[in-house]
Amino acid sequence: MKKKVLFCATVDYHFKAFHLPFFRWFQEQGWEVHTAANGQLELPYVDRAHSIPIQRSPFHVRNRLAYVELKKLLAKEHYDFIHCHTPMGGVIGRLAAKSTRKQGTKVLYTAHGFHFWQGAPLQNWLLYYPIERWLAGYTDALITINGEDFKRADYLSNERASVYYVPGMGVDMKRFAPVDEKEKQRLRAAYGFSPEDFIVLCAGELNVNKNQGMLIKACALLTRNIPNVRIVFAGEGTMRPKYEKLVCELHLEKHVRFAGFCKQIEEWMHMSDVCVSTSLREGLGMNLLEAMSAEKPVMATENRGHCELVRHGINGYLVKPHDVMGLADYLQQLYHKKDQLPLMGKAGRSMAHAFAQEQTLSAMEEIYTTYMNQAEKVKQHA
Repeated sequence: MKKKVLFCATVDYHFKAFHLPFFRWFQEQGWEVHTAANGQLELPYVDRAHSIPIQRSPFHVRNRLAYVELKKLLAKEHYDFIHCHTPMGGVIGRLAAKSTRKQGTKVLYTAHGFHFWQGAPLQNWLLYYPIERWLAGYTDALITINGEDFKRADYLSNERASVYYVPGMGVDMKRFAPVDEKEKQRLRAAYGFSPEDFIVLCAGELNVNKNQGMLIKACALLTRNIPNVRIVFAGEGTMRPKYEKLVCELHLEKHVRFAGFCKQIEEWMHMSDVCVSTSLREGLGMNLLEAMSAEKPVMATENRGHCELVRHGINGYLVKPHDVMGLADYLQQLYHKKDQLPLMGKAGRSMAHAFAQEQTLSAMEEIYTTYMNQAEKVKQHA
């Protein structure tokens, strides 16, 4: 009988964005790969996908149903291994696995950025810190992806769970390898941009935390001196209608494009001049890593994830959250000193190698192998 692993998250597109290489690795080891999340996506390297109505809000009533359904699934399938991701996927997954864990199932949780961090609102600490500390008791391995979370996880775990640091989720350096000027201009023409346009790309879900309104307001300042500035938002989300309204109010229709969900995000990276992330909270920042891999300078707001990737003045610039004027000023500097762009881009790609997919896969393979062996020993003695 094949060994079985379950990946659990709030929504299934999280798997598509981050975990397909890990699914493939498990299948190559002869394991059966299952997923449990909200959604109906068909994903490669998945033997069975289970739709579980997990909701992002910890207060949503459907999370109780999700817990019941997941608990039934675990009792039926007898997984050797469960790897939980995302805040609510991590909460419900670990709670549902309490019984099966006593029978030898190993439970891992990757924190993609704790909701409590240095400078976070007090309410975040009061709500999320006690929950994570409690759930550490139902976790075999707690995996973090940035330095601040790694240090804090030791206090959370209190030796109940082993704590690991893994360099992000792994950026595909080949997919985002830089292109030459000829290809950059070909892509621009194909997407309706001119060679003179100063393209600023912001990739990611349009939501409150991603804070894209900051970039729209900065664009209103930039148009005074850079009439050919073009802001591109690559992503969908609940805030899109509000951001579109803001664009109209500021008369920026000619300067801002909402590209929606972009399957070929690397093409948008290649045709851009600068990539921006304005998130209030970020575990690391895959969009920045992809841009760095593509040799693009990056602009980002100061938070624990961004500060792990951006060296101010080396591969880009950091600004305080909500500092619209600062963001506009640095973008204007880059526009007027375009000779800096290739230098910053090359520095960024050099730094991105530490977060390459190969590095992450190697680190995770080591962790997975450790707990696979432990699970096997428990089974042999059962």
